[in-house]
Amino acid sequence: MQPLENFDTVVVGGGPAGATAAATLARAGRQVMLLDRDGRIKPCGGAIPPRLIRDFAIPDSLLVAKVRSARMVAPSGRKVDMPIEGGFVGMVDREDFDEWLRVRAASVGAVRHTGTFERIERDTDGSAIVCYRPKKRNGADAIVRVRARTVIGADGARSGVARQEVPGGERVPYVIAYHEIIESPQEASGEFDGSRCDVYYNGVLSPDFYGWVFPHGNKTSVGMGTQQKGFSLRDATAKLRQFAGLSECHTIREEGAPIPLKPLRRWDNGRDVILAGDAAGCVAPSSGEGIYYAMNSGQLVAEAVDAYLETGRAKELATARKRFMKANGKVFWILGIMQWFWYCSDKRRERFVSICQDPDVQKLTWEAYMNKELVRRKPVAHVRIFFKDLAHLFRLVSP
Repeated sequence: MQPLENFDTVVVGGGPAGATAAATLARAGRQVMLLDRDGRIKPCGGAIPPRLIRDFAIPDSLLVAKVRSARMVAPSGRKVDMPIEGGFVGMVDREDFDEWLRVRAASVGAVRHTGTFERIERDTDGSAIVCYRPKKRNGADAIVRVRARTVIGADGARSGVARQEVPGGERVPYVIAYHEIIESPQEASGEFDGSRCDVYYNGVLSPDFYGWVFPHGNKTSVGMGTQQKGFSLRDATAKLRQFAGLSECHTIREEGAPIPLKPLRRWDNGRDVILAGDAAGCVAPSSGEGIYYAMNSGQLVAEAVDAYLETGRAKELATARKRFMKANGKVFWILGIMQWFWYCSDKRRERFVSICQDPDVQKLTWEAYMNKELVRRKPVAHVRIFFKDLAHLFRLVSP
């Protein structure tokens, strides 16, 4: 038998989390293999905030659109516009964005392999042997094995790495997201605005989440998500396109995938395997936003792995989740409560959209989203919002 290739780290999954982790470790001088399936595109609205663009040096050329406002649409059809003052949210096409991240990881030293993860075996000394099935070439379909001192599972919400190696990794609550990439209509056509994201809160479109129309330049993502089994994703998306005046637009492709609802309680196996991105549950409740949190987790996981490789202390792996939750846990907790309370009925959705009319709510919402942290420097505005929320909760004001 030929000797196995040896790597400091094998990263399973080449989305934003995996590609970021691979690039971070390669820059640190580690021998990294990045394993990714060929041609997989995750359904995603494609929004990236300024914080992500700054932190991860994303070039302007990757932005297919710049959104300068959002429109919230209530079950009654009421529309509330939320302009972004002095800024924008970047929009990316995941097919191009993810590949650019993988190419960047390779440019700093990560070794790219294309194939499907099968399992982790253990050598006689206990070290991990990553087994994968490469993309078929000349009819070959044999399993390939490589040895890894550490493994990063960034292979999505139904992570094979998590199910095999991490306690609780097989119990990830998720919603199913589905979207259709369509050709964007002309700018002057109907309700469509290429510089605005439209968000539909309507139980007909999603009983527990929302529908979206996110512009991508000459393309547009139209989709929705739900945790309810048996709910027709295609029918709901067809209704959403009808509501938005987009039924006649040409459909380019259709995609669906699970989106996790909250971070796992544990990301590592206490030995040599750790999770990142959707595999670790790094998606914001309420909004379903995942790209920033995937890349943030990928970087933190890579730093924890680097520390482990340097010291040999497996407890270093647990620091990634601790750092992630310290930075984002409070935001996730608040957004989780919002989703549980406001998305449970159309009456509450109507009131939620009504709250979005408030200038204080709009300003603080955008500041928190753009910078990925709670805004603490405006206590008077928070007090005003608190009492306005109470008024809506107790129906002291009309929706």
